[in-house]
Amino acid sequence: MESFTHLTAWQKGMDLSKEIYMLTKQFPKEELYGISSQLRRASVSIIANIAEGFSRRTCADKANRYTIARGECSEVHALILLCKELGYITSKQSNNAVDLANRTGKLLSGLIHVHMKSNTQRPTPHAQRPFR
Repeated sequence: MESFTHLTAWQKGMDLSKEIYMLTKQFPKEELYGISSQLRRASVSIIANIAEGFSRRTCADKANRYTIARGECSEVHALILLCKELGYITSKQSNNAVDLANRTGKLLSGLIHVHMKSNTQRPTPHAQRPFR
């Protein structure tokens, strides 16, 4: 794979970020530097960490960045639920955004699993035996 843009997790994360930007446009102006800003930063952090992880050299570094991105998916999920409770978005809008966050998170879990597995399957040096 040549680019992080080919990763399905990044593509779904991009869909989530676009959805968040669309939703937050309708938030009350007093939330401009509150929940709106936090949601936008968290959603952008997802795609930024996926891109950064893709470019890391070691499997452990990649898995770490993907894990951070997965955490951001959970943050977006929690904030979307709060926005629904506050009446900033409808249940339908909430369900759509939460579904995107969950799908992105599951895809990231798959990437994390692959890279953690790769990290533990390194060839081990042969045990040295004493000379006889």
